[in-house]
Amino acid sequence: MPQKNRRTGVDACPGALDVHQAADGGLARVRLPGGRVTSAQLRVLAAASAELGSGGLELTSRGNAQIRGLGADGPAELGARLASAGLLPSVSHEKVRNIMSSPLGPAGPARSLDAALCADPGLAALPGRFLFALDSGAGDVAWLGADVAALPVGGRVAVLLGGVDHGVRVAPGDAVAALVAAARAFLAVRDGQWRIAELGPRVASIAGGLGVSDARVPLGVPPARGPLGRLDGAVGAAVPLGRLDEAQLAVLASWPEVVITPWRGVVVPGGRLEALVEVGLVVDADAPGIGVTACTGRPGCAKSLADVRADALRVSRPGRPVHFAGCARRCGRPAGDVVDVVAVEGGYEVGGRVVPGDEAVGVAAAMRREHK
Repeated sequence: MPQKNRRTGVDACPGALDVHQAADGGLARVRLPGGRVTSAQLRVLAAASAELGSGGLELTSRGNAQIRGLGADGPAELGARLASAGLLPSVSHEKVRNIMSSPLGPAGPARSLDAALCADPGLAALPGRFLFALDSGAGDVAWLGADVAALPVGGRVAVLLGGVDHGVRVAPGDAVAALVAAARAFLAVRDGQWRIAELGPRVASIAGGLGVSDARVPLGVPPARGPLGRLDGAVGAAVPLGRLDEAQLAVLASWPEVVITPWRGVVVPGGRLEALVEVGLVVDADAPGIGVTACTGRPGCAKSLADVRADALRVSRPGRPVHFAGCARRCGRPAGDVVDVVAVEGGYEVGGRVVPGDEAVGVAAAMRREHK
């Protein structure tokens, strides 16, 4: 029987090669499994954006990077540069390498999962929105809306499906294989759905195929922000509105590796806090801009009804996460308890109430203080 959440049409999620044509030119999304990128790769991304696009890098809520403003010849040249830098290991799988991992966790699991995905020809059919998460046990990425997530619990690993614990437990060494098996099972039962949660009751069949137990972990709450400040051997920083400019990219590329976090921030192993602050990155958890996100808005997006990024930068009060969206699609909205500020004709809808555009920032700032 066709499911209620059956999708019509092809998933148009952009990739590094399958570029989305936005109002400001081509938009390429480069998957960075686990958010990890070497200094050499970061330089390649920065140079490609400066020479082929509009400069800088946009960070996504999945720990990926976007280049905007590509011209007609940009996608082909970008693909060649990415391939030479090791950022495009599989042309057929480049849009399905969606892997989040705990930014302070080990790098190995994401690399192993990425290799396993690319080695399976059938998994190239996964929708571009299908998301894997590898949690280190910190509980930081397991509840961020992944389709399939691995969460260590005691000496076992819980495999969450659509953000729900169905009792699937595997040995740590079998976690990658279990995630791949869950993705294969999704492809076998889907009827146009893009996400596991859209399968409804049929998720239970995927769990059953993996083996279920009576064990359950309580539903977790996703963190509102990523690691900040001085960490154990690293430095964490938020990137204002998730956009790195050329000066910031140059500083970040001075360290061997950078981890892009799902909170549109960075973790720099061995980094120097003062150097990040000097180029405008934010390391203070109480800074007003922490938790403020926005879609591209005008003029980059033709569907947007407002310059939401300019308005988001006016928020001057810390608190709950707040997301400014140029239209009802709410692109880039983070998971969890978020104050939604959505552009509509004549103003913004803030928390379900329409207010004039010049009042929206104040209303949103007041709502940030609620349920902090």
